[in-house]
Amino acid sequence: MAGSGCAVKGGCPTDYIALAIASLFFILLLARFILPFVVHKVPRTKSSGFWIPVIQVFASFNLLLSLVLSDNFLKFQRRHWWQSCYIWGVWIEGPLGFGLLMSCRIAQAFQLYYIFVRKHLPPIRSYVFLPLVLMPWLIAATFIQVMRPLNDRCHMRVHWIIPFLFLHVVYVASLVGFMAAIRHIEFRFDELRDLWQGIIVSASSIGLWVFAYLLNEIHDDISWLQVASRFLLLVMGGILVVVFFSISSSEPLLSQISLRKREPKEFETMGQALGIPDSGLLLRREPTPVIDPNEPLDKLLLNKKFRQSFMAFADSCLAGESVHFFEEVHEHGKIPVDDHVRRIYMARHIIEKYIVAGASMEVNISHRTRQEILTTSNLARPDLFNNAINELMQLVKMNLAKDYWSSMFFIKLKEEASMRATGHELEQMGWNFSPRWSSVHCADDPFHDEQFSKGSEHSSHDLDP
Repeated sequence: MAGSGCAVKGGCPTDYIALAIASLFFILLLARFILPFVVHKVPRTKSSGFWIPVIQVFASFNLLLSLVLSDNFLKFQRRHWWQSCYIWGVWIEGPLGFGLLMSCRIAQAFQLYYIFVRKHLPPIRSYVFLPLVLMPWLIAATFIQVMRPLNDRCHMRVHWIIPFLFLHVVYVASLVGFMAAIRHIEFRFDELRDLWQGIIVSASSIGLWVFAYLLNEIHDDISWLQVASRFLLLVMGGILVVVFFSISSSEPLLSQISLRKREPKEFETMGQALGIPDSGLLLRREPTPVIDPNEPLDKLLLNKKFRQSFMAFADSCLAGESVHFFEEVHEHGKIPVDDHVRRIYMARHIIEKYIVAGASMEVNISHRTRQEILTTSNLARPDLFNNAINELMQLVKMNLAKDYWSSMFFIKLKEEASMRATGHELEQMGWNFSPRWSSVHCADDPFHDEQFSKGSEHSSHDLDP
């Protein structure tokens, strides 16, 4: 199948087959990451829920590419410094490959522990925690670079392999520790299963690497065995990368609406995904209330038809964040007080979407109120967002509310209420009457105004009584 030169210098037919298979799996990984943003139009966030998966894809590419170049899958001579074993076999494969993948998973487990067990946001931000977790890999790579123990085939001897293997085991043990700490939490999006999957796959990766190393070192005189072990290492590496890192447990809603296509029901909002009652479509057959402008605005917004109309008006003014925030906090309040897990899910979703600096729909609240939410000791507390709601309602009353009562949105709402009231009276008289407004098209409906901001399309489906 392959001669001795092929086994040492690379370029065997099986090498190219393995390279093609690994490339296919990486493309699959990349597609599964991009799918939510291309197909489902999921907005890109600035939180760790977006950047950690990005880093995982980057590290997966580094790992597979480093295996190809350090193990001579491609037939070339090492003439340039960038082809060095220490660049690909130590730095890219180690800290920037497998080490970075494991560090990302530990960072996710760290977040799950603090959010669901300690019930507050992690004390260390992910962009600080991740480099700290990666530091042992960087130190180990620096030490190997200085001592230069690699031979011309990028292999280390046994007395170097043992401490290097110990570093891998420590990271897997850290994942096991976090898993033990959160195993009693009843997660809604299979985070515990994903963590178990990470432990099993990472341990399997280490076992596969050790097996390939033993075959190469003990039987280095058998060329076909060298080629076969190299083929197995790259192919299984590609498969394990996809299995381990294609689903991120740091952003459950993103996974729910993009990767759970085998389920008959799709969720477009966190409220629907958590099973919050009546978190769904606004049904036009429901009665339209008679609105009294003298009523307090926060009381009027409790009615979903009025809230829908007011939200559409606010979106058309490019100032709908406060109303969207009010609606999601209203849904948050529907969750029973003793259901801590679901309350934490919803609270974290609201914080990442509206509260943190640079959020996709960041609301205009005071620094004191923002910090009070971000530093809370209990994410499940019922009054977590009360001060923020009070501040935002004052702003809305001074700005949007005055203009709303003279807008076409309010006129449309009154007309619909009048038509429905007339239809109800005719029904009582024995007439089978269907109001014309119940079949209004999007082009004529102010709820679908083309001036809506990016949040209006999303909000038109998440209404409740």
